[in-house]
Amino acid sequence: MTPNPWLDMLNLINGFQVTQAIRVASTLRVADHLKNGVRSAAELASLTESNADALYRLLRALAAVGVFREGPDRTFSLTPMGDCLRTDSATPIGGWAEHVGNPAYWGAWGDLLHSVRTSENAFKHLHGVDVWEYRVKHPEANTIFNRAMNDMSRGGSEAVVKAYDFSGFRHVVDVGGGQGSLLAAILRVCTQARGTLFDQPQVVAGAEAQLQAHGVIDRCNIVGGSFFEAVPAGGDAYVMRHIIHDWEDDQAIVILNSCRRAMCEPAKLLLVERTVAPPNELPGKFSDLNMLVAPGGRERTSDEYAALFEKSGFELTRVLPAGTFNLIEACVT
Repeated sequence: MTPNPWLDMLNLINGFQVTQAIRVASTLRVADHLKNGVRSAAELASLTESNADALYRLLRALAAVGVFREGPDRTFSLTPMGDCLRTDSATPIGGWAEHVGNPAYWGAWGDLLHSVRTSENAFKHLHGVDVWEYRVKHPEANTIFNRAMNDMSRGGSEAVVKAYDFSGFRHVVDVGGGQGSLLAAILRVCTQARGTLFDQPQVVAGAEAQLQAHGVIDRCNIVGGSFFEAVPAGGDAYVMRHIIHDWEDDQAIVILNSCRRAMCEPAKLLLVERTVAPPNELPGKFSDLNMLVAPGGRERTSDEYAALFEKSGFELTRVLPAGTFNLIEACVT
């Protein structure tokens, strides 16, 4: 096919349409209703309490980009991509679609120009509070966020446990661990280890049921608190997945210092984060813009993580690929 820069640019510009269409399909649980086979748009409209014609228009558009497959007589089935929207998928991502397409979060991206001109956080500029305070005041947004984090953690946990040998650890502390998806994955492969799940009280409030479902609750402690103040002591592995990137350097160092105070040699610090790729390569760079407009942090290069560690009593020892992310290991100094 002859290259068409104008059309390529148009497709990039119109990417927002696909995001919102996937968000709606996930919110309506269309993939769950297709789990057992082909259904018509009319059947799906009845099951999702939607308008049949409008739902058909949504589904045919998503079929055109590979999310579903359209068959004869307005029927639809799942594709491998669409299967990831099932709530019980082994690699779920529907929660993330609902989170990033949620009006409050979506609006922050609409305010990206403000962030670029001022370096200020767009979400806080738009809503008057940062994302953390907003979720406390809006429990429905917190529920959507928690599902998004669970989905992203569940989908990426297998890559993490494959990337790193956790077998030598006896006590794994998951700092900012949400409702425990990653910790559960680690404990399932390290049957000799115990775990401590640590996050804000309103976050870990729903963790017991999830850890019970994974069969590891009997080896877990659940602790609520703030990692800006202190984290539980006694672990020989401290894991943080997608935490440090939420914060600018000064705040990130406070969190790392909290971990350092809780750790004794030879404990390891393990961050699961994106690292920013070299010039003209994609990984990490749009996620970095996401940090600019929403949580207010940044993605970093490996060298930038090494500099953070040096300022907080750690030394970077290695960086390992872990699926679409990296596992960054550091030791105490």
